Amino acid sequence: MSEPVRVGVVGMGTVGSGVVRLLVESADHIERHAGRRIVVEKAVVKDVAKARSVQLPGGKISADIRDISRDPSISVAALLVGGLEPARSMMVELLENGKDVVTANKALLAEHGPELFELARKKGRSIAFEAAVAGGIPIVAAIGECLAANRIESIRGILNGTSNFILTRMEEDGADYADVLKLAQEKGFAEADPSMDVDGTDATQKLAILAHLAFGVWVPWGEIPRTGIEGIDLDLLNYAAELGYRIRLVAVASRSDGKLAMRVAPALVKIGTPLAETRGAYNAVSIVGDAVGRMFFHGLGAGQMPTASAVVADIIDTVVGRAAITFRTTGVLSADTPAARLAGVESHERHFLRIMVNDRPGVLAKITGILGDHGISIASVIQHAETGAADSVVPLVIMTHTGGSAAVQKAVAAIDRSDVVRGKSVCLSVLEE
Repeated sequence: MSEPVRVGVVGMGTVGSGVVRLLVESADHIERHAGRRIVVEKAVVKDVAKARSVQLPGGKISADIRDISRDPSISVAALLVGGLEPARSMMVELLENGKDVVTANKALLAEHGPELFELARKKGRSIAFEAAVAGGIPIVAAIGECLAANRIESIRGILNGTSNFILTRMEEDGADYADVLKLAQEKGFAEADPSMDVDGTDATQKLAILAHLAFGVWVPWGEIPRTGIEGIDLDLLNYAAELGYRIRLVAVASRSDGKLAMRVAPALVKIGTPLAETRGAYNAVSIVGDAVGRMFFHGLGAGQMPTASAVVADIIDTVVGRAAITFRTTGVLSADTPAARLAGVESHERHFLRIMVNDRPGVLAKITGILGDHGISIASVIQHAETGAADSVVPLVIMTHTGGSAAVQKAVAAIDRSDVVRGKSVCLSVLEE
């Protein structure tokens, strides 16, 4: 009988506790897949005295990363600490001491991926990171392995469960953003400080990782244009529904004529399409490959057990040697990976505009005239509110025909400078599939 594989777990928060639970409670099932017993040898935590939902025998919990990194009996470490530091220093310590690493930390990989992956290669180790993007959805393996025969043409995805939960509940309950955000925090979908979720940072970091896997280039995540959901109100959701759409925070990466376009922003998605029907804390990713066509992945993108599922799957892949093969052959986050600079690639889409205008004659003609001057054709107009008061302000909603994004942005800027407009207009892309 083969000797068991001994694993160290760094961090026993929500995900770490889930990983330990799976490894302990599903040990027989996991052994059948790994071909060897996998046991949790030790866990490193910030506060040893803290009560936890999963217990390890006395002596197996430590506050010193070196108790894992320098234990020769431990071959695999699951690094389940968030943020950049001390997570980066911990991974360096683990790799320098010959450990294969499994992680769910997308911020760490998006910021320091090339450096850490080069260190892993230098030391003959591997880094597996399925859980870093889209929780329990096996999207990293799908792009990096299963679709390796394809040139990936585009990726569209809902990559942040918190934002999707908020938008879904606003739609379904008719509730304001602030009230739903509070509910998300109460349910554990949103952190006390939700800014990285709602401002698009989390989704952008995940998109940077997926784009690297799909296109073989490295784009610093901070260079990817992003807009969060803070400006989405109930009126916008209702107008979108009236037109046959829902609003989702969508991450987009596409390649055309050797140029790469990427963004994260709220967009209108047509009701009935997979992205529009992705609700609550679920994630979804649509991929188009030149050989396979369009594929769609859907599942829980966060939460204890979905994320733990991905971590344990990576541990199994590491134990059986699949992770090492993939890591060695795909050139993931290599120093040789070309860096890509996004050069404002023009997109051609329909656009949704909400413009707050003075309620007086001639306003619509002035707005449509500005759009026409920029070559923007109008598909439909909605204006419900009419007060008749000289100083009243009402929303004007316009859906355009397909047009270049640069022309639309210039037109919106000109509209906002007009003396009939109050405040900043909202301009959202429209995705038809």
